Amino acid sequence: MAKPWIPRMHLWEIDDQPWFPSFLRAYVQTGLTHAWTVHIPLLQPSSPATVVADTLRRVLGASVSRHAYIDFCAGAGGPTPFIERALNRQLALAAARTVPATASSAGVVVDDNGARNAASSETPTYAAVADPETKSSTVRDEDEAAVDFVLTDLHPHVESWEAASKKSDRLTYVSEPVDAADAPADLLRRYAGKGSGKKSKGIFRLFNLAFHHFDDDLARAILKNTVETSEGFGIFELQDRTLGGLATCFIFGFFIFLIAPLLYWWSPVRLFFVYVIPVVPFVLVFDGLVSCLRTRTADEVEVLLRTCGADSDGWEVHSGREQVIWPCGYLNWIICSKKAT
Repeated sequence: MAKPWIPRMHLWEIDDQPWFPSFLRAYVQTGLTHAWTVHIPLLQPSSPATVVADTLRRVLGASVSRHAYIDFCAGAGGPTPFIERALNRQLALAAARTVPATASSAGVVVDDNGARNAASSETPTYAAVADPETKSSTVRDEDEAAVDFVLTDLHPHVESWEAASKKSDRLTYVSEPVDAADAPADLLRRYAGKGSGKKSKGIFRLFNLAFHHFDDDLARAILKNTVETSEGFGIFELQDRTLGGLATCFIFGFFIFLIAPLLYWWSPVRLFFVYVIPVVPFVLVFDGLVSCLRTRTADEVEVLLRTCGADSDGWEVHSGREQVIWPCGYLNWIICSKKAT
């Protein structure tokens, strides 16, 4: 993360207030989801949700397939369904590039660059021809590489989550309230036990545009529960306490005015609250600025981690930032996990 130019301030956001109308809150949350998922050519290399998937795969390396990913602050769904699809698509492509175990016995030779000099990876094995119900090792590799994502929240959005989960077999949700500071043991056991064969999965917690909402006491309680029950966690924010981060909030508000007709052409009411009474862009910009002031650096998160009351000596912290929109929009990420033994 870039070095902040002001101290962290735990201020309030309009979207968090109980007096803010629920239908307007839904419009604002939809706008935030689009901030994660929209890809504007020339200005963005890819959507921020795809960048999160890239980052998880790069930082976690081979262990990325050994986790079940639980979003403990999923809200209305946010970017997690898109991260799930992007990550599993990447893992499937990587698995498909591996040579089937039975291919070598069929005379397939692979050179130093991984090129196949005989049959391709799509060449069926004898077993697959003899019994169509038998999966090739490549298909099994793809199945084993795929990972599960789970949507949870203290205030579940079951209707939105159900719609999202219908689009992927690897995305599920918990309809009961889930407290990130006191995760139910049966929930963790259920998804930790979903590994292939006898292999169990480690729980990896996701906090997408969420961790800055917690004050220090609550953040420590959540980290303590995480260290005691999980294998890792990732914090992903689209803002930080820099001039560039503040400027990005205004740029985002400007883009809402530009692209709202493309996104909400089917809803005159939404467009009314974008253009006639611009509540939605105002709240997105205002709350974005406040979020900048509330966002912690990696060093500040590590201080909370080391003082949360759990034994975090075996945990390591990685962090960085990836540009997601020109000229000054960055994804700031912190990934903490247990050291490999």
